This record gives sequence, C-alpha cells and structure tokens, in this order.
Amino acid sequence: MKFNKWTLGLAAIGVVSLASAVQAEERDNPVMTALSSTSISGYVDTAAVWRFGNNTSKAGAGTGWLVPGAVNANPATAAAYQNKADIFNLNAVGLTLEKPLDEAEWSAGYRVDMVYGPDIVGWNPSVNSFGVSDFGLKQAYIVLRAPVGNGLDFKLGTFDTVVGFESFEAYKNPHWTRSYGWEIQPTQHTGATVSYRFNEMVALSAGVANTAATGINARPARAGLPPGQIVSETEKTYLASLTLTAPESLGFLAGSTLNAGVVNGLAGGVSDTTWVYVGGVMNTPLEGLKLGAAYDYRMTSHKGDITSPAYVPGTHAYTIAGYLMYQATEKLNLAARVDYAKGTAGTWYFIGGGESDPKNQLLGITGTVDYKLWENVITRLEFRWDHELTGQKSSASTPGPFGFDDNNNYLLALNVIYRF
Repeated sequence: MKFNKWTLGLAAIGVVSLASAVQAEERDNPVMTALSSTSISGYVDTAAVWRFGNNTSKAGAGTGWLVPGAVNANPATAAAYQNKADIFNLNAVGLTLEKPLDEAEWSAGYRVDMVYGPDIVGWNPSVNSFGVSDFGLKQAYIVLRAPVGNGLDFKLGTFDTVVGFESFEAYKNPHWTRSYGWEIQPTQHTGATVSYRFNEMVALSAGVANTAATGINARPARAGLPPGQIVSETEKTYLASLTLTAPESLGFLAGSTLNAGVVNGLAGGVSDTTWVYVGGVMNTPLEGLKLGAAYDYRMTSHKGDITSPAYVPGTHAYTIAGYLMYQATEKLNLAARVDYAKGTAGTWYFIGGGESDPKNQLLGITGTVDYKLWENVITRLEFRWDHELTGQKSSASTPGPFGFDDNNNYLLALNVIYRF
C-alpha cells in the first residue's frame, strides 16, 4: 500500500500510526474495503505410496494399476485418472478465496476454490488445447441472504454435490484414500440452491442444476437420441439435503450429526441417474471417540423393451462404510474404516466373460495413524487392504480392480499435507 509523504512523515515522528493510516485508506478505497473481509487459505497435498503383495512379482503388475480410493482412481467413472502406485505423488495444491456471510440481514459473500495438480484432472473436464488440464475451478459461487424467517441463504454458481461423507480435500477426511461410496457419487453442479435453518437442530437445502455430470456449465446430454435431436432445455438435475444436529440437552450426543441427501438427473447416459445418501457422526461417552457411518446408493433404470436390440439394462450400486475416529492426545489421532461395496459389473472395475457372478463386490479395511509433528502440517501413515469378494480373478487382457490375477490389494501410504 502506498502512502503520501505527509503521512509517512507524521508516522515517523509518532504523530499518527501507520495502522490508523491503513484504516483510513481502506475507508477511502472501496476495493480495499471489500477485500478486507476476504480470507485466503489453502493446502499442499503430497503422498508416498507403496503397494505390495502377489502382483509385485508378476508380469504387467504395474500396468494401469490404480490406488483404490484415490482421487479419479476409478476408470469406469473418471474421464482421466492418476496412477499413484509405488511413487512419490504431488496430489493437489488448493487455494481458496472466501468472504462468508456475516450477521447482516441482507448479507452477501462468495467462495472460490482453485485446485492445481493431477487430482483435478477429470474432476472438472475443462481442458486446454492439448486435451488435458491440471488446473480447475472446483467451486466458484455467490451466497446471498434474504431476511425471511431465520434467513434464506441462496447459492449461485458451481459448487460441490450435496451427498457424501467424505470430501475431495483429503485433509477434511479421517483417511487419505477415499471410500468406495465416494467413487460412485456425483462431484459438482452448476446451478442454484436455497438453504434454511429452522433451528439449531434442523437445516434443509434444495436446488436445481444443469446436469448431474461433472463440469462447469456442463449441459445435460442423453445418449441414443435420434440424429439432430438435443435434450430439452427444461431437463435439469434436482438435489436436496437434510441435516440434523443433536442439541446440548442430549448430553454426550450433543453435536452429533445425521445427514441425508438425494440427487436425480441426467449424467450423460440413456436414463436418469439417482443417488441417495444417508450418513452421520456420533459422539460417544469416551472423550475424543467418534463413530461414523455412511450408506450410498446409485441406480439407473432400464430403457426400452428387454426383447428389443436397443434395450439398455439398468445399473445399480450401493456401499456401506463404518468409521471409528479417536483423538487419543492433542497430537495423536487414530482412524479406522470398514467399507463394503456391491454393484453392477463395471461400477468399480471391469471383468472378463464367463464368471459365475458378474457383479462387483468388494471389501476394504483401512487404518490410519495421524501424528502432528509440525504446526499446520498433517502427517499420517495409512495401511489399506482391499479384497475382491466373488473370487473372480482377472487376466492380463481384462484387468480387475487390483491388476493381473489377484483378488487382494495391500498398500502403505505416507500422506503429508501443509495447510495455510
């Protein structure tokens, strides 16, 4: 900030302070006044991953193998993905600019989440001239409050989906790798929502978006339409969520939350896709111990007559996850997750023909030790075991979830995140 010579001279002899000069400058400069309430935060997310087990000694073991639960780890649902096995990884660099709502009746604010690095590839398919981009606007929206009842809060722009237990930002999660449920959820929407908090216990949100597919300003698209026919402009995606919070009167349960959400819309397939989510976190009588649970369901209905060559079968998938999170000391956090998934073949992985059960069925167990060594730094060591439950082994030409001819995956990861 530049000051005139008289201000600097008076400050030098103690007549005025530079702090008061800054405040005066902000009052006279509307741009500075607006920026004074904007906060800047972010993170740098890195990881070192070691995969071990049977496949480490077999031909083709590393070809196309993906870390289960890593961002964009699912080739069946991701436009692009990152192989993180047996290497050091820069996952993402996030930068957030935010001016939250204040207590004013007609309050206004905004949020912009920018992400750099390979994790954003496929999240927001806005690409450069080379067809890829490692930069994305994960969220960018305006928030407005209208003085109706306890206050109606409106959000307009691009924002995260309303369903799910876990987040894109790894530091918000108890583990570095994500659950199977996270992999089948929608990611972002461009549209508008309205939220209302009835009291300290009940909050409701509902909205409409362009599409359930990922991408800023993405338009709904339906496969199989006659040539030249486009999706009606009235075909939109609808979303809603409900949050219940336990009040102080419930003793040790105070602050526990239960969330439910639903999203229905067109995501680029032949028929609409519906997602349903129920999950929450419960406090316990043991200080520092919390329990969590999440249920995710995704389905598409069949299209056409089953006897017709144009028949498109419906798909479904569901996951159940249980979480244990324990803050043992000020610096030590322990977390465990048990994760079960079942779905139509191709949901999490593709398999060859001739199997007795063509559905995907997986079990995952994850344990994480998080110990704070440095200020603002998350340092955690994570072990994960994934098991294919149907006993179907893949071949070199039709790889399953864990690479060539293996029903198990074992990985050890060191995740280090700096937050600012």
